[in-house]
Amino acid sequence: MTNTHAAPVSADSDNPDGVSDEEFKPLTAEEARQWRQRNPPVSPWRVIGMQIATALVVAAIAGWSFGRAAGMSAAYGALAVIVPAMVLARGLRGQALLKDSGAAFLSFVVWEVVKVVLTVALLLAAPKLVPALNWLALVVGFVVTMKVYWVAAWLQSKHRHPAVNL
Repeated sequence: MTNTHAAPVSADSDNPDGVSDEEFKPLTAEEARQWRQRNPPVSPWRVIGMQIATALVVAAIAGWSFGRAAGMSAAYGALAVIVPAMVLARGLRGQALLKDSGAAFLSFVVWEVVKVVLTVALLLAAPKLVPALNWLALVVGFVVTMKVYWVAAWLQSKHRHPAVNL
């Protein structure tokens, strides 16, 4: 089945995406302002708060269902997500003030590497820090807490509300 309504696409080395310059229309300042009102950014601290709430629930369920060691292991798995996320959020808080996009990108990459290294270090330290470690509970706490990023993005798309002007 072919789409007879699609515009012909001609991708070449000068136009790899097949969209011509004539089709591109930049937003006006007013259109950009309206778009930002309809699509407010998600605060990383709000996401971290959601992760903490999720971690508490997962750890409580694991502890109630499978014992204290499972609850502690699930909580530690969640902390291996939350603590590095907090470090990243704290490290990037001044990034909006950077004028050079290259410096902003480099800053993001450096803080993301710090986050990954800290996550790996926390996971490697788990056997020494968590008594009677339950690896399955740790992984469940880690994965469920990590998936909160997707839930936050989904909730943001469902609850788009304009910014309040004070």
